[in-house]
Amino acid sequence: MNKHFLNKRLSHLLGFLGLIPFVLLMFACWLVHPSWLGDFIKGQLAYGIAILSFLGGIHWGAVMVSGGLTIEQTKRALVWSVMPALIAWFSTMLGGFGFAVLMVGFIAAYQVDKRLFAWYGMPEWLIGLRFNLTCVVVGTLALTVIAANVRG
Repeated sequence: MNKHFLNKRLSHLLGFLGLIPFVLLMFACWLVHPSWLGDFIKGQLAYGIAILSFLGGIHWGAVMVSGGLTIEQTKRALVWSVMPALIAWFSTMLGGFGFAVLMVGFIAAYQVDKRLFAWYGMPEWLIGLRFNLTCVVVGTLALTVIAANVRG
C-alpha cells in the first residue's frame, strides 16, 4: 500500500473520529434533561479548547521538521503555533462569549493553515480535510450555543 494513501486515509479517519465528541456533546445539549445541560456545555467548551490548542501544536511540530523554511517563516510559524492555545485559554474567561471566541479561533486556525501548510510542503488534500473538520466543529459549537439559549 502506498504510504501517502495510508497517511491520507488514516488522517481522514482520525480527523472524523475526533469530531465524535463535538457531535455527541451538541446532541446531548438538545436531548438531556435541562438540569444536566451545564455539564454538557462545559464538556463541549473543554473539548473545543483542547482541540484548538492541538491545532497550534501542528505548526510547532511542522516547523521543527521543515528544513526549507526561511528564518522569517520559522519565526512567524512558531509565533502562530502558540496562538490557538492562547485563544482557547482566553475563551475560558468570557463566560457565554467563550464559544464565540472558540469559533473565531477555529476559523482563524483554518485560514492560517491554508497559508502555512504550503510552507511545510504538506499535501494539498490536508487543507480540504481541515476545511471539512472546521465546518463541523464551528457548526456543532454554534448549535451548542443555540441549545444553551433555547433550553437553558
